[in-house]
Amino acid sequence: MNPTSRRTFLSSATATGAMLSLGDLAFLGRLPEVSAADAKLNPKLVALRPEIEPLVRLLEDSPRERLLEEAAARVKRGTTYNELLTAVMLAGVRNIQPRPVGFKFHAVLVINSAHLAAQAASDADRWLPLFWSLDQFKVSQARNKAEGDWRMGPVEESKVPSAHKARAAFAEAMDNWDTSAADAAVAGLARGAGANEIFELFCRYGARDFRDIGHKAIYVANSWRCLNTIGWQHAEPVLRSLAFALLDHEQGNPAERDADADRPGRRNAELVKSIRADWLAGKPDTAATTELLAAFRQCSDAEAAQKVVEALNRGVAPSSVWDAVLLGASELLMRAPAIRSLHSVTTANALHYAFTASANDETRRFLLLQAASFLPLFRGDAAKNRGVDIDTFEAAPLKSPGAGAVDEICADVGGDKLGASRKILTWMKANPDPRELMAAARRLIFLKGRDSHDYKFSSAALEDFFHCSPAWRNRFLAASVFWLKGSGAPDNDLVKRTRAALGA
Repeated sequence: MNPTSRRTFLSSATATGAMLSLGDLAFLGRLPEVSAADAKLNPKLVALRPEIEPLVRLLEDSPRERLLEEAAARVKRGTTYNELLTAVMLAGVRNIQPRPVGFKFHAVLVINSAHLAAQAASDADRWLPLFWSLDQFKVSQARNKAEGDWRMGPVEESKVPSAHKARAAFAEAMDNWDTSAADAAVAGLARGAGANEIFELFCRYGARDFRDIGHKAIYVANSWRCLNTIGWQHAEPVLRSLAFALLDHEQGNPAERDADADRPGRRNAELVKSIRADWLAGKPDTAATTELLAAFRQCSDAEAAQKVVEALNRGVAPSSVWDAVLLGASELLMRAPAIRSLHSVTTANALHYAFTASANDETRRFLLLQAASFLPLFRGDAAKNRGVDIDTFEAAPLKSPGAGAVDEICADVGGDKLGASRKILTWMKANPDPRELMAAARRLIFLKGRDSHDYKFSSAALEDFFHCSPAWRNRFLAASVFWLKGSGAPDNDLVKRTRAALGA
């Protein structure tokens, strides 16, 4: 997305935004002027580029109750959407410890998800996800301080390898789970290697283990995508944070033991060699997708990967395998809506993105096998043979004709999620273009969302609708309501605070 200009912001913020009668957002145009904070470099912190350091310091130093007003005043004076997005990302990686990869670190993990939501939003709503991210940063910054006040310091320059040695040094450090060596090596890598070369390394390491219920793979995908928006000149601190996150583990060096979290990756690193060379030439097969779905409901992580290899070797297209993975993840959420099953969806989204972005054939095979192996790990034994099957649940009639059908679905989401899912199947049959329904769902997240997972999930699910084959995508979208917001939920605290702060 091109950076949103000051003129666009000032004009679009006064739009009525009355869709679904979800509230007037014109108050976003009444932005107070405040003075900018001075920025002085702390030598104990990693230095950022001088053009962004003052804005990052503003985010770091402003109290939570004033930050939205401070940021809005900067926007009125010409600060762009892209500059503010850059600042919140860099403030997050400098001020929030990425271990464990989740919890308070969601303030960083969610930034690209909020950006994706903004890209798809109307002009009147486009700044809301970014301002929400600013507030989330302050919440996590406070929690980080209470838990020890970790902050990223300067890299130890004497240990940074030269450009031609950085790749090997980084791989060795990551293989040995050596945090100190990886920190120095990734700085050398950021300074001397190309973005695509770096991504190929990280997407493999991000998917190698099942610690942090998929957040490692999520961080790889979201940080890569965010850097492609804000610019790779800001890569070094982000990549240092990412490497530190990927090396998170329980006691005992994983390189020296056989931990449960590492077994699928080690097994699949060998199993990829048994996939036929022309595996990408397979043909779409809806029956194979159904068979894999049935297998994923019962099998172990090792059996899931083996089933995928068998399908690929008999000529099934990778797209049909991904259909089973994406649908299987959504089915887990339908059967047992909870944080763990939600992450089956967001992790599948991250691994699928890495699969589509990678140019390395072996890495792509590995990512697909890991995505399949992770499903039974997310499922556990308790969810076997329990609940609705995503490939067979039936449509239900809508009571409201025409435009009122979307309102009816959004109202049902708050109370009868399965009923809302069934009605979506009916609605999509008559309205194959999902944009009206998606726009309503996003706007409800802006106004009703209360947690980083609301943005992470909604951006992943609404994106992956288009990654599913046409035969399956309506069912995938219908399943998404199990973590979307209903129109009857109260507005979130951010909307209330912003309205109050601006005297609306």
